[in-house]
Amino acid sequence: MAGTERQLTLRFLAEPADVNFGGKVHGGAVMKWIDLAGYGCAAGWSGKYCITAYAGGIRFVKPIHVGNIVEVSAKIIYTGRTSMHLAIDVRAGDPKVAERALTTHCVLVMVAVDDEGQPTEVPDWKPTSATDIELRESAIRLMEMRKKIGVEMQAHLDLQPQV
Repeated sequence: MAGTERQLTLRFLAEPADVNFGGKVHGGAVMKWIDLAGYGCAAGWSGKYCITAYAGGIRFVKPIHVGNIVEVSAKIIYTGRTSMHLAIDVRAGDPKVAERALTTHCVLVMVAVDDEGQPTEVPDWKPTSATDIELRESAIRLMEMRKKIGVEMQAHLDLQPQV
């Protein structure tokens, strides 16, 4: 039921096909996992098909090794009219022990769309704990920063020579 499941965690083993030339899990594979968890969480919250509108602040903190158990956790931290901001944490470690280390963190913005691909409303999420209130406030601050970055990026694009 829409508006009831705020978070989701995917768990799986990092496979040999995920390895880069340096022998660690490829950043692109991690980004795919982030997108999958974000979609699952956003679709579960909204009850709608969702698309990724933004992925930002991706921090690769620690490498993931083949054979590690990987946990990709997605959590709604802010809802707009049609969008959902999610905090994503990727943790990994030896599957034989319970400890998982943070390897990657980022924020995603997902937008719910209707059958014609147009943005559609999502259930409102209201924070209740002090931690959730701070996460929501952080999402709002990041949204304001993205607007400023968008203006700067447009100026950069406007200065590019036309081919």
